[in-house]
Amino acid sequence: MIAATGSRRVEDAGPGAAVVTKTRPKVKRPSLYRVLILNDDYTPMEFVVHVLEQFFSKDREAATRIMLHVHNHGAGECGVYTYEVAETKVTQVMDFARKHQHPLQCVMEKK
Repeated sequence: MIAATGSRRVEDAGPGAAVVTKTRPKVKRPSLYRVLILNDDYTPMEFVVHVLEQFFSKDREAATRIMLHVHNHGAGECGVYTYEVAETKVTQVMDFARKHQHPLQCVMEKK
């Protein structure tokens, strides 16, 4: 006889003996997304460094390194996040750039 109780499974192995087996539900890890800043000819480099420090918690050195990568290669990765966090960061950066009248673009892509 087998009886399921919540996350436990009880099996009757015969008279006077029972085996209890714990089962765990399989949890799928959430998909991850890269947040990228795109290069343009108008946004000042110092503004990009400020964005990286403020919204992505980068120190000055890391922010400068990412900014130079964006400048030289056209795009740079700011971080890797779950969908909701990545979407929020993209929106925050875009709103901040518009507020300061810069055409800076920030996008996310599935990793």
